[in-house]
Amino acid sequence: MRVDAFDFELPGERIALRPARPRDAARMLVVAGNDMADAGVAELPKWLRPGDCLVFNDTRVIPAQLEGRRGEAKIGATLHKRIDLRRWQAFVRNAKRLRVGETIDFGAGVAAIAEDRLPDGSFILAFGGDKPVEVLLERAGTMPLPPYIAGKRATDEEDRADYQTMFAREDGAVAAPTAALHFTPRLLDALAAAGVASETLTLHVGAGTFLPVKADDTEDHVMHAEWGRIEADTAERLNAVRAAGGRVIAVGTTSLRLLESAASADGTIEPFAGDTSIFITPGYRFRAIDGLMTNFHLPRSTLFMLVSALMGLETMQAAYAHAIAGGYRFYSYGDASLLLPERSA
Repeated sequence: MRVDAFDFELPGERIALRPARPRDAARMLVVAGNDMADAGVAELPKWLRPGDCLVFNDTRVIPAQLEGRRGEAKIGATLHKRIDLRRWQAFVRNAKRLRVGETIDFGAGVAAIAEDRLPDGSFILAFGGDKPVEVLLERAGTMPLPPYIAGKRATDEEDRADYQTMFAREDGAVAAPTAALHFTPRLLDALAAAGVASETLTLHVGAGTFLPVKADDTEDHVMHAEWGRIEADTAERLNAVRAAGGRVIAVGTTSLRLLESAASADGTIEPFAGDTSIFITPGYRFRAIDGLMTNFHLPRSTLFMLVSALMGLETMQAAYAHAIAGGYRFYSYGDASLLLPERSA
């Protein structure tokens, strides 16, 4: 499909620069089949059924944004995929001033060699010392806020907590699974009381999620790979949910993409450990999930393509127009949508 089919006008004031407080006070647009309803995240239990299961991503965002120098040149780096204990793939700002073999000094005793430059322009950075890179980042790094927030204000200490979900425990993401930012212990208790179960998986979200789609046609866009894991017992419980007539509702596009990557042709969710670069566009047949809770996404983005694949492009165009007119807040710190296709509404 043509990428411009997924374009829409978004006023700049609709971009949320801070999250709702408390987190579950955010608004939620419910799209069930072709019907829409304005609601709040705290009302989520009434929109689900006993026996349904929410699936969360337990990845933890690391302070993967680094500012350093190569001689007199300022070099910025955003780590986005771990290769091993010492090496990460990174997008580099001012890359024309950096050559393979040169060292970037990030301060606080943290330095890395530009080991290789990849065809997409990113670098392999090899960090010095004997400590895990995640330890070094706690000294020298900052939280990698999305560019549409970082371009409007500086990162601060509040972001270290705000840009982390309550499920975060597995270090490795450089972007938050933002739909889960809306959840609180109080909301989880209310869901459990309503008979709604929850499970977790791990997908380490990469900075590639923010890259614009530069191709004119979706068939020409290449996704960056991200590492994920679904444990065998988690897969078994999720399959049991559907066998009993419950619905598997992914919380966030990251959970959805990993579940779909792990699903067999008949919809059975298999254990999974490895990379996925799944790219979901209209025409895709969903196998593992029955619904999605997600935030509002960028025009022309792979994530808007994904929700259009789930609900239909016209339905999502209408939903986003309603959200914009109704003052919903967009993107990572913004409001939520609950998307229930007609087959599961």
